[in-house]
Amino acid sequence: MGEHLFKATNGRGGVVSVGTADGVDFSPVELLLAGLAACGALDLDFITGKRAGFEAFAARSEGDVIRDEHGNHMVNLKVTFDVAFPEGEGGDAARAVVPATLDRIRDRLCTVGRTVQLGEPVSYVEGSLEEHP
Repeated sequence: MGEHLFKATNGRGGVVSVGTADGVDFSPVELLLAGLAACGALDLDFITGKRAGFEAFAARSEGDVIRDEHGNHMVNLKVTFDVAFPEGEGGDAARAVVPATLDRIRDRLCTVGRTVQLGEPVSYVEGSLEEHP
C-alpha cells in the first residue's frame, strides 16, 4: 500500500492496514494484542450471553516488548475484561460464570492465547506472486 504500509485481507473481504507504530494503522504487535483480547472477548460474550447481555463491555490487552538472548518478543501479556451485567437473575447468573469462563478461555477456548501459551514454530518461506497475486 506504500512504504512500510501493508494490508491484511481475509477471504470474506475484510481489510486491516498494518504498518509501523508511526501512523494510525495497526502495528503487528498491536494486532497480536487485539487478537488476544478479541478472542477472549468473543468467548466471554458467547458464554455469559446465554444468561444476560452486557450493559457495558471493554477488553484491553497489554504486554511489554523486550529484546534479550531470545531475540525480540513479548512478556507480561495480560488481557483485562471490564464487564457489567444488568441487575436481576440473568445478570447474577452471568456474573457468577465470569471467573470460570476466564479460566476456560485461558486454559482451553481462546485459539490465539492458547497458541501463544503453548508455543508453535513459525515457518517463514518464500512464495510466488504468480500463485497468490
